[in-house]
Amino acid sequence: MEQTSDEFFHDFRQELLAEAEANGSFQLSAFMETVANELVETGFADGFELCHFRARRGMRVDGYWFNDEGVLDLFIADFDSRDQLSSLSKTEADAAFRRVANFFEAGANEGLADQLEITSPEYGLAKQIAERKAKDAIRQLNLVLFSERTLSDKIQSLVDSEVAGIPTTHHIWDISRLQRQRSSRSHKEPLDINFEQMFGKGIPCLPAHLGTAAYQSYLMAIPAEVLATLYERFGGRLLEQNVRTFLQARGGVNQGIRATILNDPGMFFAYNNGIAATAESVETQMLNSALVITRIVDLQIVNGGQTTASLFHARKRDKADLSTVFVQLKLCVIDSLQSESVVPRISEYANTQNRVNAADFFSNHPFHVRMEGFSRRIWAPAQKGAQRETRWFYERARGQYADAQSNLTPGERNRFKAEHPKAQMFTKTDLAKFENVWDEHPRWVNLGSQKNFARYAARIGAEWEQSSDAFNEFYFKRAVARGLIFRSTERIVSARPWYNGGYRANIVAYTLAVISEIAKRRKESVDFLRIWNVQQVSPVLENAIAIVSGVVNDDIRAPPQGISNLSEWCKREACWTRIQARIDSIVSLLPPDFYDGLISLDDQSATVRTAKQTQRIDNGIEAQKKVLAVPAAEWVRLHQRLTEKNLLTPKEIGVLKVAMQIPVKLPTEKQSGVLLSILHKGRLEGLFITQH
Repeated sequence: MEQTSDEFFHDFRQELLAEAEANGSFQLSAFMETVANELVETGFADGFELCHFRARRGMRVDGYWFNDEGVLDLFIADFDSRDQLSSLSKTEADAAFRRVANFFEAGANEGLADQLEITSPEYGLAKQIAERKAKDAIRQLNLVLFSERTLSDKIQSLVDSEVAGIPTTHHIWDISRLQRQRSSRSHKEPLDINFEQMFGKGIPCLPAHLGTAAYQSYLMAIPAEVLATLYERFGGRLLEQNVRTFLQARGGVNQGIRATILNDPGMFFAYNNGIAATAESVETQMLNSALVITRIVDLQIVNGGQTTASLFHARKRDKADLSTVFVQLKLCVIDSLQSESVVPRISEYANTQNRVNAADFFSNHPFHVRMEGFSRRIWAPAQKGAQRETRWFYERARGQYADAQSNLTPGERNRFKAEHPKAQMFTKTDLAKFENVWDEHPRWVNLGSQKNFARYAARIGAEWEQSSDAFNEFYFKRAVARGLIFRSTERIVSARPWYNGGYRANIVAYTLAVISEIAKRRKESVDFLRIWNVQQVSPVLENAIAIVSGVVNDDIRAPPQGISNLSEWCKREACWTRIQARIDSIVSLLPPDFYDGLISLDDQSATVRTAKQTQRIDNGIEAQKKVLAVPAAEWVRLHQRLTEKNLLTPKEIGVLKVAMQIPVKLPTEKQSGVLLSILHKGRLEGLFITQH
């Protein structure tokens, strides 16, 4: 049953009140971070830093993010903790955009930073605006208004402009747009590209499908100028999530592509493999007896993201002439109902030649499937004084928490929320933060959600290949305990008397990294299982967090000379190195009862070994279940077909002979693992295997 706008607003407001209370933060901060997280998760924004400034009349900003490609997002809030849904007028929206534009202009051209407190977040932002503007390092400004109201129907479109000589776009995320995003099947707002409006003409294409209902496909030679402009306008939103992760994990511009563009542009089409992309729908028309694509809805590049980015950078940085450069594009139009299962496969197969780690295709990676399974199966112990156990809901794929409630009655929805409280829902990017701060990667966390996730993906992918048994029930429970500590630290930092509203994310990351390092130097660890068992952080650990966070705050607010932006300083390895050098002095500040609560690494290793053994057994049982679901006749057919193609090893032939006697003979757990590999081999050969 779909919610009305008023119902959605009411639920959203209750979420904000609960989050603000749980984190000890202001409702405005909770509002900005909640909406920003939605945008980061879906690729609309690369990251978000809180920065509330409204000390001057006609000037305001509530957050920002600089990306690596010269784009600055400035965020401003329309928020007054309203208890009823109301309308946002065009006049009010225009006034908000003027205020945030005034902040940028004052920072860029009027020396605003010199008039601000040097340790404040707004000083760091204004100073960085001035420095980057002077170096011509800001190519685009995006002004983004977050509103708790619903946008007036009179506002049909927002016109691009210039602020302080910088091309500027305007975006409004009101409560209705947020509701549409959460309720849409893909859980992201699709790009709608009209080539006639943007470029004055469509793109000639050649149909490459036979009229099947499953999908349509087209081949195109797309002008590089068009591709570079699309990337300039939409950035990471143009890249399917897996490709975005891949690029962030590896970074850089392909030098071979760049050299061809600069030195031999006419041969680019011959030398380059081209790109693969998907779309939800396309519009075409016949023009001079040729088919032309005029519009593409939800264009997503699934292979060739580096080619696309390199074209843009060559034009921007090297002033390259792209007029003679064309790129081969294979476009598959996938029904939205099938996109969740089909698009990741296209992405995976298309990127095979580039040796993209399996972890880059992260929503469908077995690691995430396993974590999702734990979260749906394992009950968290009831907190002290509570009778009811709950679950921690892990969103393997975007929007699962909302989807799980979409067809429930009001009573069923209330029961679901009681069993899976919103405060106990966490996403892939949340998990990456919880884990990386403890595993000595605080700098990664400070790079922003998407970049931190990319590095976590690469790390987990390698560890999974080495030993998937390491990701077991203990790993899940430890991750939840780390999440509890992370969120408690956010609340503790927000409540400290020295906290002035800025750099909380940076302080939290380094605080937990310091505590982890202190324990490791003693060959000890925080007792995560104890935290899982009581579902809360002890007063002793909270006190330690308060002490360490104060030291971290003092350290990061005194960066080396010449560094003006603290959030940028926190992204550098040198920041972590300097904080590590202070750890010996921090050790003496912590009370003895903190150390009494730690456990030895030997004890933790014993727990890990037991969990691995249990997982190994579970994996074997699961493999046997899958093997026994395949009838013996299918194993006979598989044996025959793969033998004909000479694709079986002697070992595989022997194991298949056991499977061909099911249920008279049952394969062992180890044999079942081999049989699953054979099953996969058969599917790669085009064999459809029926299962019970």
